[in-house]
Amino acid sequence: MTFAAVYMKNSALVWIFFIVICFIWGSSFILMKEGMVALSPYQVASVRVLSAGLVLLPVAIQTFKKVPRSKMLLIALSGLLGTFFPAYLFCIAETKIDSSLAGILNALTPLFTVFIGALFFQLRLPFKKIAGVVTGFAGLLLLLLDPGKKIQLQFWGYASFVLLATICYGANVNMVNRYLKDTGSKEIAAIAFAILIPSSLVILYATGYFKLDLLAAGVMRATLASIILGIFGTAIASIMFYVLLKKAGPVFSSMVTYGIPFVAIFWGLLAGEEVTVRQILCLSVILAGVYFARK
Repeated sequence: MTFAAVYMKNSALVWIFFIVICFIWGSSFILMKEGMVALSPYQVASVRVLSAGLVLLPVAIQTFKKVPRSKMLLIALSGLLGTFFPAYLFCIAETKIDSSLAGILNALTPLFTVFIGALFFQLRLPFKKIAGVVTGFAGLLLLLLDPGKKIQLQFWGYASFVLLATICYGANVNMVNRYLKDTGSKEIAAIAFAILIPSSLVILYATGYFKLDLLAAGVMRATLASIILGIFGTAIASIMFYVLLKKAGPVFSSMVTYGIPFVAIFWGLLAGEEVTVRQILCLSVILAGVYFARK
């Protein structure tokens, strides 16, 4: 196979993973809201983390001995920064802020990835990547600051939880890219989530989840939404994200947060919402930013 053929194959795989991750994580907001209809934010996040850990536990058991002990602490830290803390921070934040504001703040992830990488990980970025990040974020701001969107800004204290989650994401992306490049994506996700099983069980017990009527329709529906969020939005999406990170680098992979508005508009169309010309133009700006970052 020629170099050009290999490059095209890898490039196509990168874009497929990018789009699928955008769709999965973009749909997570709906599942979180559905889960919090009958469960507390701590319970939704705990069921999410627990589900991801249990579904990947067989993989973790199989691969545990293959991973060097020197990497275990880093993998555990990756699980905390990339999944555990953000899962709780997002759920708590969404009890008071709307999804539009959460979407804006979540899109700060690529910027924090660049800043943290440059300050602490000696990440060197060409001008095109920096321009791509800034362009994509500008398009996102224009989209979500559309006068037709009702963005509630009265709960900035809760909005700071999302901001803290994006900082965790930025730090995790740089750490994995720097120190876990030689560790398989599946191994990182499986072991990290398996380590989080005990803590998520403790939080579920402490918050009274096991005292609820688990057979009640509302609780079952909320729990199912949280389980789906854990299996797809955490376990599967995280493995795909680690693969994307290794193939495309920290900056481009972190720009999956810019794809969330596409998914939001998709769900809006299904709900009968109107898509304006301004929204289409803003999405074009976002695509241009992603293109430059990939270049």
